[in-house]
Amino acid sequence: MGMSSSSAVGPKSDINITPYIDILLVLLIIFMVIQPTTQYDLRARVPEDAPDEIPEDVIIKSDAIVVSVAANGSLQINQEPVTLDRLGGRLFEIYSARANKNMFVQAHNDLPFVDVIRVIDIAKGSGVGDVGLMVE
Repeated sequence: MGMSSSSAVGPKSDINITPYIDILLVLLIIFMVIQPTTQYDLRARVPEDAPDEIPEDVIIKSDAIVVSVAANGSLQINQEPVTLDRLGGRLFEIYSARANKNMFVQAHNDLPFVDVIRVIDIAKGSGVGDVGLMVE
């Protein structure tokens, strides 16, 4: 065992990283345990199957409101042309007098989904209850 007797040895400073690793592991465990448990999603209802045989004496009343969005972005409410800025007011007029607050959106397949979401957002702001999506 040798000892150095040099006079230039001065204080030696090393960073001890062991406490930092301990803190890092504790924080990692805390963030893994405290995950948000509430999941936010949209409620979706699956349509029921139609009966195989419908009696001939049954009258099917179709009072559904269908908003159609074409590939070029033009809108129609039950075959009545309407612009996007007028859509909210027109839907408010329709649904203020109706007990049935359901609406359907039919859009072209090549249309970006953001356009469909914009129509749904305007409809929800106009008092529409449930919104159904239709396929071509």
